[in-house]
Amino acid sequence: MMKVLSAAAVLLAACGDAPPGTVAVGKPVPPYVAEVLDGDRTSLADLQGRPVLLNVWATWCGPCQTEIPALETLHREYGPKGLRVVGVSIDQASEQQAVREFMQEHGVSFDVWLDPSGDVTSQFSTIGVPNTFLIGADGTLLWKKVGPVHATDEELRGLIEKSLPAA
Repeated sequence: MMKVLSAAAVLLAACGDAPPGTVAVGKPVPPYVAEVLDGDRTSLADLQGRPVLLNVWATWCGPCQTEIPALETLHREYGPKGLRVVGVSIDQASEQQAVREFMQEHGVSFDVWLDPSGDVTSQFSTIGVPNTFLIGADGTLLWKKVGPVHATDEELRGLIEKSLPAA
């Protein structure tokens, strides 16, 4: 019985039902560096001055797959207004081709960064995937969510709109 409960706990954590730990709304986000698909390095610091919707995901995660259309909707609607949507894949390094195929299959046009070592999970205190963070242009965490994002989330949309540069 204990093995079944332990396995269930691991499965729930893997799907994002455990809360992130120490990254707090209203506080600066930690510095974070990752790799883009072409092999170059990039970082949140490179995006300073723009609001960022940072989503931590994996190709094998069912809830991650279901939220892709919502992330794409937010990217298409708010990207031209200044929001940067970034998906951080925690898939293994050997799965880079699977990540590319996933992006193509799901029509992903927002940025995807690779983090096979899982640095994002320790720096942002995540347990499981998906986890999403709205980061203000000044690097302050404005919002976080464990579990799939919905494009109709009024709180998220309101915070995105407030974080965008004045037109």
